Amino acid sequence: TRAGPLRAGKAGDGGKHVSVRRDRKDEPPLSAAQKVKEAGRDFTYFIVVLVGIGVTGGLFYVIFKELFSSSSPSKIYGDALEKCRSHPEIIGVFGESIKGYGEATRRGRRQLVSHIEYVKDGLKHMRLKFYIEGSETGKRGTVHVEVKENPERGRFEVRYIFVDVDTYPRRTIVIEDNR
Repeated sequence: TRAGPLRAGKAGDGGKHVSVRRDRKDEPPLSAAQKVKEAGRDFTYFIVVLVGIGVTGGLFYVIFKELFSSSSPSKIYGDALEKCRSHPEIIGVFGESIKGYGEATRRGRRQLVSHIEYVKDGLKHMRLKFYIEGSETGKRGTVHVEVKENPERGRFEVRYIFVDVDTYPRRTIVIEDNR
């Protein structure tokens, strides 16, 4: 059969619409080199997807551990700061509104809470140091915290929290002493 020129059918004129589809049968068969090339490309995409899933899972693990774990320095810092904010003697010295902060970075941000982890007598210990300031003008202090792992509960428990008042009159306020 011969095909004539194609013409656009008008609405309602009953023109036939023909769609052209190419089957794989019409294509020449792939050579062995092409098959290897396609398989290599598919395998590369698979590896990229697996690496992406692995990196994403690793990030979620690190974020979860840092934010929700009872053994993370930021969790221990938050608990110690709350104990400082609720202690009557500290409120008397620093005022009602007490804020805590860590070491200053090069850019002037004070987010880094200094901490050291070590093992003593087979148990994990951690020491933290951060700073507090209150609503009383010029009142500043350094908070020292030590926690020890409780093997039965699998959590860290506070050994001590004490606050060195950095302004005159200098003194040390002990919040907890469970040695």
